Amino acid sequence: MPENTAEKRPTITPVRVVIALCLIAPFVAMLWVSSYTRVDPTFIGIPFFYWYQMLWVVISTALTMIAYTLWQRDQRARKGGASA
Repeated sequence: MPENTAEKRPTITPVRVVIALCLIAPFVAMLWVSSYTRVDPTFIGIPFFYWYQMLWVVISTALTMIAYTLWQRDQRARKGGASA
């Protein structure tokens, strides 16, 4: 029994903090409406309000992919460390 407690890894790790930040960033960016409620600058005739939100669709996809990759790596490391 004492061996299991010695091998137990902490729940909050730096990798998991990065994962959380990757997943929270798009919500914060979209909920902070006053930062993007304007028309200028326009991009190919599209007001800032719209292209900023569409840019966050792409950024959110990239951040979610990064979070998923980090999560998979973390889970493999935990399973590998538990069986060793």
